[in-house]
Amino acid sequence: MSNRLTRRGVLRTGAVAGAGLAVPTIFTGSSARAYTNEPTGSSVTLGFNVPQTGPYADEGADELRAFELAVEHLNGGGDGGMMQTFSEKNLKGNGILGKEVKFVTGDTQTKSDAARASAKSMIEKDGAVMISGGSSSGVAVAVQGLCQEAGVIFMAGLTHSNDTTGKDKKANGFRHFFNAYMSAAALAPVLEKMYGADRKAYHLTADYTWGWTQQESIQAATEALGWETVNNVLTPLAQTDFSSYIAPVLNSGADVLVLNHYGGNMVNSLTNAVQFGLRDKQVNGKNFEIVVPLYSELMARGAGENIKGIPGSQNWDWKLENQMGDRYTGTNAFVQSFGEKYGFPPSQAAHTCYAQTLLYADAVERAGSFDPCAVAEALEDFEFDGLGNGPTLYRAADHQCFKDVVVVRGKENPENEFDLVEIVEVTPREQVEYAADHPMFAGGNLGACNSGA
Repeated sequence: MSNRLTRRGVLRTGAVAGAGLAVPTIFTGSSARAYTNEPTGSSVTLGFNVPQTGPYADEGADELRAFELAVEHLNGGGDGGMMQTFSEKNLKGNGILGKEVKFVTGDTQTKSDAARASAKSMIEKDGAVMISGGSSSGVAVAVQGLCQEAGVIFMAGLTHSNDTTGKDKKANGFRHFFNAYMSAAALAPVLEKMYGADRKAYHLTADYTWGWTQQESIQAATEALGWETVNNVLTPLAQTDFSSYIAPVLNSGADVLVLNHYGGNMVNSLTNAVQFGLRDKQVNGKNFEIVVPLYSELMARGAGENIKGIPGSQNWDWKLENQMGDRYTGTNAFVQSFGEKYGFPPSQAAHTCYAQTLLYADAVERAGSFDPCAVAEALEDFEFDGLGNGPTLYRAADHQCFKDVVVVRGKENPENEFDLVEIVEVTPREQVEYAADHPMFAGGNLGACNSGA
């Protein structure tokens, strides 16, 4: 890992804000209104909070690479990446509003308490005006709540739970990544084509907000096709050996195993399932199948041979523009920049974190201010293109991005270690959109933006 991925920044002090969180709020006579960590010098600090340890550490490492690349581009280094293809042309490579971009980093450990503590330190001690990152929805929900209290913008990293922009949505939080509902809406029709409408599914589900909403979403979508859900068993996030959870599947009567697992959890549970011979069995007169609703190239690399032929969904894939055309402009520019810097293609975690950084910087430029409420207003109902996903909308009602969804499966004959996933189809945005008051997203209140003043 680059030596530049270390904590750094100027220690700042400040006043105590509301909601019991001490934040360094700076008041200046020239400001239209005061807000948390208003930059007064020649630089501005962003906080990148990712899992550097724990089951999602691989995703976290790639997120940090992307954040560093985004900062390099914003400051005028490199080839500019997706700044060149972005439909907005406000970013000139001179920082943000002419201020050099600096950053600090932290380790969420894939634990909500650790993530909140890390983000709190970035805001209070380092003067961060924006927090981004994370590869767990439990972490995202926790840090999003803290940023709401502190009066800074949270540009969520990899978070897939419906709750992040559902019951736990906040006015200061924004999500570029897709969610569990979108995965299910894109994946279910493909599963019907591949395996038919008469199937019995057994679910293993990570026992936290992402797993719960992922399982709920894919169960609803597959049962609408005619599938039967035989069982749903919750598994601890810290679990590494899933043998005791796989064994009961053999006598359940199920002919599909749905692994609502991500990162290292998925690699381990899939490995155990293959070791138990599930992929070689026939049940109910059908070949036994395994489905992984949320996918990534990093997980495929960890799973190796076991991933072949297994379907799932992704937010983005580094081969999109080459395979699916100019609708996904920006993909190749990002892949080239990332590949030249690091020697391999980026993951979807890297892509969404890079995009979030550019989207934040652009919103500040359009708002003409780092004031979080001005930035939030600039992002709401913002439509853009050229960041690799096709035409995209940041919906004001819940701060969720809507874009096309990629359905993939493990490649049978990969050409190299980075070519393990093939695109099955790309589901159009309109097929995965939903009303802001959809029952799976009910119960939350976006509330009002908090500037921290």
